[in-house]
Amino acid sequence: MKIKLVRSVIGRPQYQVDTVKALGLKKIGESREVNDTPAIRGMVETVKHLLEVEA
Repeated sequence: MKIKLVRSVIGRPQYQVDTVKALGLKKIGESREVNDTPAIRGMVETVKHLLEVEA
């Protein structure tokens, strides 16, 4: 599964900032290939408004 950070984490609750960091994303526009596991899906669901997801 490919994820891309498309919105800033500035002004977001700390748990959302931590979740984005745990997904390995730091800068807007940065993308990453991650394994499609239930844990990753849960993290993506938590910050779905900040990400673009390609299956």
